[in-house]
Amino acid sequence: MTLAVAFGVPSAVAHEGEDHSQPAAAATPAADPAPSSGIDVASPRREADGSVFLPKLTQYRIEVRTRVVEASSIPVTVELAGRVVADPNAGGRVQPTQTGRIEAGPEGLPVLGQRVTKGEVLAFVEPSIGSLERANRQSELAALDAQLAIARSRAARYEQLDGAIPRKDVEAARIEVQSLLSRRKAIAAGLVARESLRAPVSGVVSATSIVAGQIVEPREVLIELVDPSRLAIEALAYDAALAAEVSAASASVGAKPLELEFVGAGRQLRGQALPLLFRARTKNVPLAIGQPLQVIARTAQTRQGFAVGRQALVRDRSGEHIVWVHESAERFVPRRVAFEPLDADTVVVTSGLAARDRVVVVGASLLAQVR
Repeated sequence: MTLAVAFGVPSAVAHEGEDHSQPAAAATPAADPAPSSGIDVASPRREADGSVFLPKLTQYRIEVRTRVVEASSIPVTVELAGRVVADPNAGGRVQPTQTGRIEAGPEGLPVLGQRVTKGEVLAFVEPSIGSLERANRQSELAALDAQLAIARSRAARYEQLDGAIPRKDVEAARIEVQSLLSRRKAIAAGLVARESLRAPVSGVVSATSIVAGQIVEPREVLIELVDPSRLAIEALAYDAALAAEVSAASASVGAKPLELEFVGAGRQLRGQALPLLFRARTKNVPLAIGQPLQVIARTAQTRQGFAVGRQALVRDRSGEHIVWVHESAERFVPRRVAFEPLDADTVVVTSGLAARDRVVVVGASLLAQVR
């Protein structure tokens, strides 16, 4: 079977006055094969030296594209393991300050993906008070009521004797009544008042773990909020000197490239590594808190190399990376290369290529399938 069939080359269409009883002539000039060879020289094939013969017509049909490469000074890059984190200025947590039972807010309990605004009431916490504590507070209220009745009676008597007793005693009686009223109001509110759980920032609910009637404890994280447009990426560098050399970085989310801006580095090791913080420049790229990413950090150092797209890299039968070089009109030669990542879509070939080589940048994987 010839490679023209493997690549799905369509059959020729007959025209009026033409004889198609014999195979069509090859699209490129070639010497007639020996009758006993059994090889169609017009078909794609792998040569004995590993190169590939690919006719021009087949190149057009499978859309092989090449580009001339030139050596240039390219930044040295380092691959770092990173993950998506929330920007502390654009995210927040909702936590209660007391033990109690969850009650739905004015709009119901929040759900994942719901957009909320700063200060919005998300839920209530009905305080959970034990019977003994409740009895003590009610006893305190009864004592305050008795003291308040005595204070009011004293204040009323002093007002009737105004002029006969010092003015300061009348004012003191009034102040005592107001003080007892404030104390009673505060204690009574503690028995029935609900705690409002409000959104500390505007954003989207990224995590929630509450249901109606749930008993919660103080400082328990109930709801997490995040602004999807202001996420950050944290990467770990095992070379502390890298923090002073990083100039930019990039990553990829699926097939989408993600440009990153270097924000800064920590000054405390975490698991023998220094955390580096980046902010996403590219908008409309879906990210999730905790999502792992492979960050490619560019440093201020440079080296000579050839920048080519990642699509140009393929693996040979031994598993090594190669690129295909277009040596002549219909001949492609594999070159084993060493490379380093430059960004999500580009690599830097540091050995295996020479200046002015014409490298296959589209269709390299199809060339590797030629047998």
